[in-house]
Amino acid sequence: MTFVQLQVKSTYTLLESTTKVADLVQTAKEQGYQSLALTDTNVVYGLVDFYKAAQAADIQPILGLTIEVGGLQQLEERFPLILLAKDQVGYQHLLQISSQIMCQTEMVSFEAIQKLLSHLIVITPAQKSEVVRLLLQDADQQAQAYLAQLKAAVDADSLYLGISDKQAASPQRTGLIALSQASQVPLVALGDVRYLQPTDAFSVQVLQHIKAGTQINLQTTDQEQPGGYYLQSATQITAEFEALALAEAVQNTQTIAAACQVELTFKRAQLPRFETPQQESANDYLETQSQSGLEARFAGASVPAEYQSRLQYELKVIFEMGFADYFLIVADVMAHAHQQQIMTGPGRGSAAGSLVAYALAITDVDPIQYQLLFERFLNPNRANMPDIDLDIPDNRRDEVLDYVYQKYGYNHMAQIITFGTLAAKMALRDVGRVFGLSQFEMSSWSKAIPNVLKISLQEAYQQSQVLQNLVADSQQNRLLFETAQRIEGLPRHYSTHAAGIVLSQAPLTDTVALQSGGDAIELTQFPMGNVEELGLLKIDFLGLRNLGILANIVKLVGQQTGQSFDPHQIPLDDQATLALFQQGDTNGIFQFESAGIKNVLRRLKPTSFEDIVATDALYRPGPMENIDTFIARKNGQEPVTYPDDSLATILAPTYGIIVYQEQVMQVASEMGGFTLGEADLLRRAMSKKKKAVIDANRTKFIQGALERGHSEAVATKVYDYIERFANYGFNRSHAVAYSKIAYWLAYLKVHYPAAFFAALLNAVLNQSTKTKTYLTEAKKRQITVRPPDINRSQRYFKLDDDGIIFGLYSIKGLRRDFVVSMLTERQTNGPYQSLLQFLQRIDRKFLKSDNLTALIYSGAFDGFNANRNQLLTNLPDLLDSIQLAGDSLDLFEVLAPKPKDVPNLTLTERLDKEAEYLGAYLSGHPVEKYERTRRYYHIPAISELHAGQNVRLVLFIRRIKVIRTKKGDQMAFVTGQDATGEISITIFANLYQQVASWLATEQVLLVTGKIEERRELQIVANQIQLADDVQKGLPKATLYLRVQTALTIDQERQLYRLLEQQPGQVPVILYNAATKQSILLKEHYWVNGQSTLTTALTSLLGTGNAILKGFLES
Repeated sequence: MTFVQLQVKSTYTLLESTTKVADLVQTAKEQGYQSLALTDTNVVYGLVDFYKAAQAADIQPILGLTIEVGGLQQLEERFPLILLAKDQVGYQHLLQISSQIMCQTEMVSFEAIQKLLSHLIVITPAQKSEVVRLLLQDADQQAQAYLAQLKAAVDADSLYLGISDKQAASPQRTGLIALSQASQVPLVALGDVRYLQPTDAFSVQVLQHIKAGTQINLQTTDQEQPGGYYLQSATQITAEFEALALAEAVQNTQTIAAACQVELTFKRAQLPRFETPQQESANDYLETQSQSGLEARFAGASVPAEYQSRLQYELKVIFEMGFADYFLIVADVMAHAHQQQIMTGPGRGSAAGSLVAYALAITDVDPIQYQLLFERFLNPNRANMPDIDLDIPDNRRDEVLDYVYQKYGYNHMAQIITFGTLAAKMALRDVGRVFGLSQFEMSSWSKAIPNVLKISLQEAYQQSQVLQNLVADSQQNRLLFETAQRIEGLPRHYSTHAAGIVLSQAPLTDTVALQSGGDAIELTQFPMGNVEELGLLKIDFLGLRNLGILANIVKLVGQQTGQSFDPHQIPLDDQATLALFQQGDTNGIFQFESAGIKNVLRRLKPTSFEDIVATDALYRPGPMENIDTFIARKNGQEPVTYPDDSLATILAPTYGIIVYQEQVMQVASEMGGFTLGEADLLRRAMSKKKKAVIDANRTKFIQGALERGHSEAVATKVYDYIERFANYGFNRSHAVAYSKIAYWLAYLKVHYPAAFFAALLNAVLNQSTKTKTYLTEAKKRQITVRPPDINRSQRYFKLDDDGIIFGLYSIKGLRRDFVVSMLTERQTNGPYQSLLQFLQRIDRKFLKSDNLTALIYSGAFDGFNANRNQLLTNLPDLLDSIQLAGDSLDLFEVLAPKPKDVPNLTLTERLDKEAEYLGAYLSGHPVEKYERTRRYYHIPAISELHAGQNVRLVLFIRRIKVIRTKKGDQMAFVTGQDATGEISITIFANLYQQVASWLATEQVLLVTGKIEERRELQIVANQIQLADDVQKGLPKATLYLRVQTALTIDQERQLYRLLEQQPGQVPVILYNAATKQSILLKEHYWVNGQSTLTTALTSLLGTGNAILKGFLES
């Protein structure tokens, strides 16, 4: 007789078990089980994964659920019942019962789920069930009545009384046996598995304390005591029940297992039917819409034959594969977004390769113009669902989701659940709280974990000596760390998937359980992979922050110009925009903000949109290996070669290098004669290194090449070539679409910089580092940035005359309801006339020193009195008088305090407070007067630094700490700042001796040294000079070169050759007339200023474009 565990809890009963589903099945197999149930509390999160794992291990999966519902006799309390699905209908009932419980906050009554108890085995748990409660209260008649009610509600022969072999359950065991005999309800043995090993008991206790937010008493808790609720071997638990004369209860576990035969069906997505306006077929309606959409793309002109042919081919494939409804559903959502003036992305992933998607305005990338392949998106040789992911501005995604929810309705549309897990630091913090550690102690543990993404505790222990020391400090520390390791990786909470939703024609609860989410739309209880396997249609609506920024910029440009602006009309050959990419001036540009990609752009010097697309595709792990070759070929430093000349058309745009997956497909088609569908299968096989498929296709490719007149040697060479590069290829459709967003943003940065930076600053509200960086850039572009103004500011950054003005939401510590209140009052009753009038007009509940101090320090009252210190000094007396006078102006005149005259804050004080309240320096940072020096030496901002750089920095000195070394010599740690941040300067003894006599705070220095990282970035100085002295010593003459139109590669080479021929100390500034930006060339290109050079440069650049003159103040 083989025991079957029918009451098993996993980690998906969140924070109550350490049992992972995969480990459960593996251990059960090792322990001799042939059947096994999973019965998590109220949820079915793990059932699909459990089913698959059990099937793979040749164990019968029994799909179950432990529900907590109102009692039958004691109606006001919740009691558990174990439900096991006997068949497919029973499984659907499980899903529906779980949905009912998890979609309500109130207790669900037994009556509410009673009609769904058919097709289920129902078991009363051996502990904590209502019948056990009644027995312990000696209410035997009520217990019999309870069973009679329950028995009437379930199928015949489907109700069992659970009985346990655990010591804790012994008081009710005798009563249960008697009740079973009296009521004719059979007993069934329950193991009540809560963890896998006896040693897991303490970890489960800790989890329960984490869930409850309570602390454990380590003095009274025996951490070594083995637990009894573990997965015993089938033999062991059978023997224990037989020793209690409960052999029949064991036999009933097998009876139940035999009755529970559920088979889950994994299938392709079942598409909802799209309701067409005239009830025509989806195919007919899609064809009509696609044709009219394509004609609209050509604005009334005739559709070229190539486009018409491609459209008919794509439609034919879509119809044959049964995906017309899918395209119509997505197109309908996008049409709604456009009607609501919601800016959508030009495309995402391979969907941009579809002309049908382009015709329906799902995407905005012409696949024929950009040589994108439909088969990369939807391959007729591969029966997979197409995947159309939609990019929506992150601040308007909810509107789109609400439209879909309203259209398809409850139980037909839901968002997808995901689980947050206990990562290394979180596991330590949670266990630390349970152990009663102080914030300081927990901070020490957290800091001991290396700052590495997804690092495990084991990896952290191996890498961190600090962590090793902490663990070794005490027995409690060791226990804390070991417990954290045991719970690491377990699900801690659920959340909503960032993008995914599911749609279904049939009720969702036929396929998946639902639960309440954080908003009005329900969540599936199965995660993304499961819902797709079960045949639900998944669509991703990704909230893209940069689309929100783009939409905001476009709105501001419209306000600035008085005309609507359409980014789709931006020319993709704008020289000024290309120049911005060439300079790597891409802060705030989607996909192009990292230091690494900026460096690639400067080296590559893109001269076309295609170069930008290629950069986006290449700057990824794997493809990066080809960057140097790509740059060398693009800039003429290495010849462009092809594996065969017949492939020049395909590979010419990428200088003979395979950059895109589509190129792999095109080469296989062009030379090997593959259809594009076959070529896509080959690409996938190569990327996944499926050797058998690759070898089989090699023969086919060579045969096809021979038939097309190529030699076997050439065919073999080309096949080896595409095999080598296939794994590095990137999806061109995605690269083109995302590069469009980047290009649009770059165009707006060049041509509408004030609108660009205002929108960008709103997107990083209260993020000090980015705010400083973007403000510094705005100032470099001569954009005026004004502090908050009580009469001119709105909630967010906005355009103000020729510049940008801070919004009131940018002031840290200022309550948002206070901001709304003061703006409403201003709008209703006009501008404020003075600080006093402001105080008299605002709601009394906001008359608090903290609110008003924040406004004063941020400069919001400068329009009344620029002496912020005086406003601060007089504020307490003003507040006291207003409080005493109430609403009586006459009384206030009597009580009005006499203003006190005090000097204004020093510049340093103003800067400190602006940084504190606004995250930026607005009063004119001391380093700004040294812009000549910064440009002369190519000095980066602090925010642009990274470890390993040798740099010069212009820094304002804030603090100096002098110490003595072990040898007794003095050295110093100095804090310096520029307009973007602070950095520590280490001055070792030798250098400190040279500067000690004059080094002081509030100086501006030119510091030369190397950037290192020890917890934070610092500069180890090897030279320090006063910035005043350095700036005075700059050369008095400068050569200005103006470039009116973009230089060819040959002209650019000739320019640099001319400069190198006459080296000297005269700096050379290159001015780009298109972008209105100046670049100081590196010292290698400085010249001696001879007239012969200016003559030669004038010949190259044109009259008036090479001028030698004294250095102008910026």
